[in-house]
Amino acid sequence: MATTADGEFLEHPLVTDGFLENRRYQVELADTASGDHALVCLPTGLGKTTVSLLVTARRLHEVGGKSLLLAPTKPLVQQHAEFYREALQIPDEDIVVFTGEVRPDDRAALFEDATVVIATPQVVENDLVGNRIDLARVTHCTFDECHRATGDYAYNYIADRYHADAADPLVTAMSASPGDDEEAILQVCENLGLSEVAVMTEDDADVAEYTHDTDVDWKRIDLPEVVVEIRDAINEVVADRLEQLKELGVTNKSSPDLSERDIQGMQAELRKLMNNDQSEGYQGMSLLAEIRKLRTAVTYVETQSVESLRRYFERLKEAARSSGASKADQRLVSEPKIREAIRKAESYDDLHPKFRQTRMLLAETLGIENGERVIVFTESRDTAETLVDFLSNHFTTQKFVGQSDTDGSEGMTQTEQQETLERFRSGEFEVLVSTSVAEEGLDVPEVDLVLFYEPVPTAIRAIQRKGRTGRQAEGRVVVLLATDTRDEAYFWKARNDQKRMQNELNELKSVAGELSAELDQTGLDDYEDSGAKQQAASETDGGTSAGAGEAAANGGTGEADRGEASENASGEAESQANADGGQAGLDAFAGQDMATVDDQREATDDTSGATEAGEDADSDGKDDESDDSDDGVVAKPESDAESVEIVADQRELDSTIARDLSTREGIETRLETLAVGDYVLSDRVVVERKTVSDFLDTLTGGDRSMFEQVGDATRNYARPVVVIEGGDLYGERNVHAKSINGALASLAVDFGASVLRTDDEGETADLLETIATREQDDGDREVSVHGEKQSKTVAEQQEYVVASVAEVGPVTARSLLEHFGSVEAVMTATHDDLLAVDGIGEVTAERIRSVVGSAYEP
Repeated sequence: MATTADGEFLEHPLVTDGFLENRRYQVELADTASGDHALVCLPTGLGKTTVSLLVTARRLHEVGGKSLLLAPTKPLVQQHAEFYREALQIPDEDIVVFTGEVRPDDRAALFEDATVVIATPQVVENDLVGNRIDLARVTHCTFDECHRATGDYAYNYIADRYHADAADPLVTAMSASPGDDEEAILQVCENLGLSEVAVMTEDDADVAEYTHDTDVDWKRIDLPEVVVEIRDAINEVVADRLEQLKELGVTNKSSPDLSERDIQGMQAELRKLMNNDQSEGYQGMSLLAEIRKLRTAVTYVETQSVESLRRYFERLKEAARSSGASKADQRLVSEPKIREAIRKAESYDDLHPKFRQTRMLLAETLGIENGERVIVFTESRDTAETLVDFLSNHFTTQKFVGQSDTDGSEGMTQTEQQETLERFRSGEFEVLVSTSVAEEGLDVPEVDLVLFYEPVPTAIRAIQRKGRTGRQAEGRVVVLLATDTRDEAYFWKARNDQKRMQNELNELKSVAGELSAELDQTGLDDYEDSGAKQQAASETDGGTSAGAGEAAANGGTGEADRGEASENASGEAESQANADGGQAGLDAFAGQDMATVDDQREATDDTSGATEAGEDADSDGKDDESDDSDDGVVAKPESDAESVEIVADQRELDSTIARDLSTREGIETRLETLAVGDYVLSDRVVVERKTVSDFLDTLTGGDRSMFEQVGDATRNYARPVVVIEGGDLYGERNVHAKSINGALASLAVDFGASVLRTDDEGETADLLETIATREQDDGDREVSVHGEKQSKTVAEQQEYVVASVAEVGPVTARSLLEHFGSVEAVMTATHDDLLAVDGIGEVTAERIRSVVGSAYEP
């Protein structure tokens, strides 16, 4: 690349003249990244995207083809697109944006003609699984915010496919914080197939002139007496539940100050009891679920606000009143100490001392110091919205949250997010109150103060937040910390992690050459050989991370309740006993002509952000539109043998099955929104997949949709198959074996469905491949998608309407209809009339009358 003298501008045939300042460190990083698959580490705000753009310009000019840039959120994708269109001398229409808002058929055509594609990973993942796009001509692929490439995040699958499918691949991965330690950084490198590591820190001479000091000020805040009383009342209930668990022999803890490790240890002990079919195990799991919820309540009142606690308790009350409510929820809302805490919270006329401190800091920055802009970060959307209401009385304030709706809160559309950021940049308002959606990579304007409403428990997120200030001038960061609360633990953890990460980055820089050599030895350069790539994938550990709750926070939106881990009370997946014992017989049964099904599964990990339970997961990418056209685009090279086709429902992309199948030789996957079933394997075989939890929900929650779905499958396909996937069907929950057997018998006898069991998603994928191959190769059948869901009868529609009233459920709905004779009569029945119906008590009658008779208030 030809460049002018230092301090002027970069020159390149594809770079806009006079647009990019010539920064030596960016050119050096681009030189490294142009030579091999590279991890580029650069502090936030110093132009990682410019490095990637320079590599893209070189590749397009020297090699040709097209470029693909992946970024984890829609606002970030849009931001990158605007920068590329300004910086590259490429027609704007040749730089296209892919999000879930672009129709699948349109994406296939746009991808074929585009020079640069900028997309969310979920959309590209969908299009690869559905064989809508082909990576063969992609000569440069960039993974922005690459620290997300862990567990089952879409980056990992796309990287595997890119290395396997591209004729001349080059990967650039970018992050200011690639991992908390060397092991994590190496894992990211392995997942993305990287061979080089290029690091620049703020201490480098070439970088230092573009950075400014950012002071971090920790403000300790004491809790008021009433807040302490509310917290202590909740903790008394935690202590009581711990005493009950001690009696079961699963813990010796008595203090409410538990760690996540403590809880996981108790959960492991309870699983042992469950596996031995001891009722104490189920009892203990329910108690543990209460403790988790109570710990979340404590976090709200200690570190967020009493208003956030009130909202949380209201959600618990609603859950306890719903059909199929858990015993844990029902016990909690009826517990005297919790009722006492709720009463105190409802009578408390303040929010939290952090609110007053926030207002003071903003007044100091925007008033006394004549600042222009401030960002306030918080973990909770409840707190964000309460802060906006509170601060708007004194400052011009706007919220910035993700796209997903939550209980009592609407998300922001992509357009609303873009407009809000643009108004913030132009100075139309002073204060942006944001959840974690603004942490990563967004070109938020230089601000005078970044205020953390609470510490974050991970170094990566703390670094991302701090990067919003101190770019062009000295910046200030203030972290509010409630004394003697969970904030303290997060403070020390994040502080220690940041120190370790900084040391790791410095060490990484000093041993980058050695690390690259180590990466070479792992055989990652052999990714171009799809066989080697698939073998590497098959050897990846797919186990569930012990720290799923914390890691989910690392990679997710951070808008979930802080500290609230999954309440998964199920046992671990059954061990694959006697896996080898019948293999010879199975091979013989499968037939001589069938290829052996390799155990080449995508690694799975419960820590996937993912999904990303909110805005960071591009949920819109799982389009509901039926898409039965591949536009002639095939993502795999043609082989001599005909491919076996498997059609998957779009909504099945929540699992790894379709992705797994799409990487297997001889399998061609197609995505559609299926009216019937989850997978179509031939003109006569359709598969309805249920996890053990889904299956048991059908038996305990009153939801009969599984039988409706299997009924639809039976009416439209000659060979319906039900796959029940997961752990111990009879031991996962306290459901009587006769109920389970009755449901299985009904599926087989009443519906004529074959019921098959698998241990996990990988085994399900194996089974689908085996059936599809038998049908299409051996049986000479073709895939045919047909059938529609049966319309509900009038009686079924009536039951549905009544069942939705106060969530009474289908059984109670039938009782009401049988007693009153019509929906209209049910709706006009008095409280006393309702009590005359079998199964209707005071609480249910009151709820029905409240829903039917109350005035509508949107």
